[in-house]
Amino acid sequence: MSLPQLEFFRARLEDERKRLLECARRTLEQMQEVATEPDFNDRASREEKFLLEFRVRDRERNLLRKIEQALQRIEDGTYGWCQETGDPIGIPRLLARPTANLCIEAQERHELLERTHGAVALEEP
Repeated sequence: MSLPQLEFFRARLEDERKRLLECARRTLEQMQEVATEPDFNDRASREEKFLLEFRVRDRERNLLRKIEQALQRIEDGTYGWCQETGDPIGIPRLLARPTANLCIEAQERHELLERTHGAVALEEP
């Protein structure tokens, strides 16, 4: 992969990381501003909203971890190469999923194993 391509993906990953961190910051601020609701229904409704926010933030936390790993692969020169086969991942796949660490064939094998044997895939869909 060329240096301009690596810089493109680095910028894209860093922008996504910044966006996710900003969302987390806003959620934290919203939660800190909440006053205790005297009405049980209002309180339950607000707690349900926060529960959904926590689920979203947990998924985003996992994505942040993958972004950090992808940025580290850019630094160590392994970005864009399948961690299982050593083959190139391919620009179209990286454009669709910049955090990809497996080529399509390796990812398909892991997904098939996960469906048939319940094995844990290296990369989540």
